[in-house]
Amino acid sequence: MVGIAHSDIIKAPKVLLHDHLDGGLRPGTIVELAAAVGHELPSTDPERLGEWFVAAADSGSLERYLETFAHTVAVMQTEEGLHRVAKECALDLAADGVVYAEVRYAPEQHLEGGLTLDQVVEAVHAGLREGSAEAAANGTPIRVGTLLTAMRHAARSQEIAELAVRYRDTGVVGFDIAGAEAGFPPTRHLDAFEYLQRENFHFTIHAGEAFGLPSIWQAIQWCGADRLGHGVRLVDDITVTADTPSAPTATGGTQAAPPVLGRLAAYVRDKRIPLELCPSSNVQTGAAPSIAEHPIKLLHDLRFRVTVNTDNRLMSGTSMSREMTLLTESFGWGWAELQWLTINAMKSAFIPYDERLVLINEVIKPAYAKLLA
Repeated sequence: MVGIAHSDIIKAPKVLLHDHLDGGLRPGTIVELAAAVGHELPSTDPERLGEWFVAAADSGSLERYLETFAHTVAVMQTEEGLHRVAKECALDLAADGVVYAEVRYAPEQHLEGGLTLDQVVEAVHAGLREGSAEAAANGTPIRVGTLLTAMRHAARSQEIAELAVRYRDTGVVGFDIAGAEAGFPPTRHLDAFEYLQRENFHFTIHAGEAFGLPSIWQAIQWCGADRLGHGVRLVDDITVTADTPSAPTATGGTQAAPPVLGRLAAYVRDKRIPLELCPSSNVQTGAAPSIAEHPIKLLHDLRFRVTVNTDNRLMSGTSMSREMTLLTESFGWGWAELQWLTINAMKSAFIPYDERLVLINEVIKPAYAKLLA
C-alpha cells in the first residue's frame, strides 16, 4: 500500500528508542519556564521560537545542531521544570501513538540550579509517571523507560553509569553517551562500559552519525554496545556501484550484483545489532543528504535491524508519525514496512524479553493486522 495518510499513521502503534528529553520540549513551555528563571530566548512567541529551533538546527553541522540545546537545558534546572518537561513528553508521545518509548537525558547537565544527580532522576521519573498515567486515562497508554546519558567530552561517565544501575528497578532501562563525536571517541569511557557489562546492564552509544566507521567499530568492538545510536554511516562500509558486473542467473540471464558488505557492516547485520536511525535529524546534521537519499532504504533492503526514531522532536519539528510519513512518501513503503520497523524496535528495547513479547503480540501485531487487512 502506498500513500498512507498521516492521520492514519498517528493511530498506528509505534516504538521509539532514540529520543532526547531536552530535544522535545513544547515551545510554549520553554517560554513559560524561561520567564520563570530569567533566561533570555531568541523569541518569546511560541510559534516563532519553534521555527527558530528548526532553522538553527538545520545547518548541516552536528556541532551547530547541538548549540540549540543551551536554551532547552537552561529551563530544565529545577525539579518543577524537569517534572513538567517529562510529563509533557509522555503525553506528547502517547498522543502520537507511541506505545513504548526510551527517552534519554544527561543528568549532569541539570545541576546548575543546585539539584543532585538523584534529584534530577527522581524529578524526571515522577513527571513521566504522571504523564503516562494521564495518557492511559485519555485512552492512549504508553510505557516510558529512561536512558541516562553521559557527555562524551566530560569525565563523569563512571558516575552516571553507577547512577543508572542504582535506578535500574525504578525506570532507568539503559545508559548512553552523547555529544560531539570528533575528538571524543567512546573508548575514553571504557571503564564505564566495562562496569555496565559486569552489572548485566544495557547500553547504547551515539556512533556513526558525524564521525563514521571508526566510531561504530569502537562502540561495538571495544565498548560492547548493545545498539548503535544512529549508526547511519555504516553505509560507508557497503559498496554499491552502478558499474558492478551483473551476476549470471540459473536460467542463463543476468541480474544486478548485490551490494558488497565490508567486514564491519557484515558483523553488525549478522549480530542483529539495532540501528537507531533518525532520518530528519540525520539530514539536518549532514549525516545524510536528504530523506530520499537516506541510507535507511538500503539498510532496510539488506535486512539490517533498522529502527526509525525522532532524535529531537523540537529541533527537527518532527514526531514518530511524521518520520514514518516521510518514509512512506519517499520510498513507497506501506503498513508492512511500518510494522517491520516497529517490531524491530520493540525487539531491541532494553526491557525484559517477556515484556517485549507482550507488547508485540498483544498491542503491535493486532493493530497492524487490522491495518493490513
